Amino acid sequence: MDQFWGFIQPKFPSYAERRKFIWEEFRTLIEFAESEGGHPSDIVVSEALDRIDAEHVRIAWTKALERRSIDPEGAITMARTLLESVCKHILDEAGTSDHETTPDLNKLYKQTATLLNLTRAQHEEVVFKQILGGCTAVIEGLGALRNRLSDAHGKGKGGVKAAPRHAELAVNLAGSTALFLLATWEAKNVD
Repeated sequence: MDQFWGFIQPKFPSYAERRKFIWEEFRTLIEFAESEGGHPSDIVVSEALDRIDAEHVRIAWTKALERRSIDPEGAITMARTLLESVCKHILDEAGTSDHETTPDLNKLYKQTATLLNLTRAQHEEVVFKQILGGCTAVIEGLGALRNRLSDAHGKGKGGVKAAPRHAELAVNLAGSTALFLLATWEAKNVD
């Protein structure tokens, strides 16, 4: 405290000026701490989704973020909806229209991954096969999580309730996967 007082006392003659200086120096940190769980990755995904012309994708992401801590079951539903919307957006952009007949996320992802050259079978390198297999497992897992823990289906007496940490995981996985798919689609169209 002595070092701080030695710094601020001669710099600003009044307490009001000192308070203003301290507030301005710490404002960003305080606003982040008070943002109730905002994460840097949220910003990265949000900015990427803002670049595409798909309001339904942005709405799904926003709802997923908003619901993470207050409505975990709804956040899980929206995480799955985000991935479905991203796959459909990419397939629409590619001129593929047969995807509208199926709400099956696994089939949509497989169709999208094939289009983007992201299936295990399309690669020779073991590490790519492993990572792309992991992406498929994430999609399958999020679909299963939505069926089991979200608000998309009714529950019986022994129904498991989603916790905010489950929603956090689902939303972060969906956001990262959506970002990867859209970046791959963007790169494919630039090449």
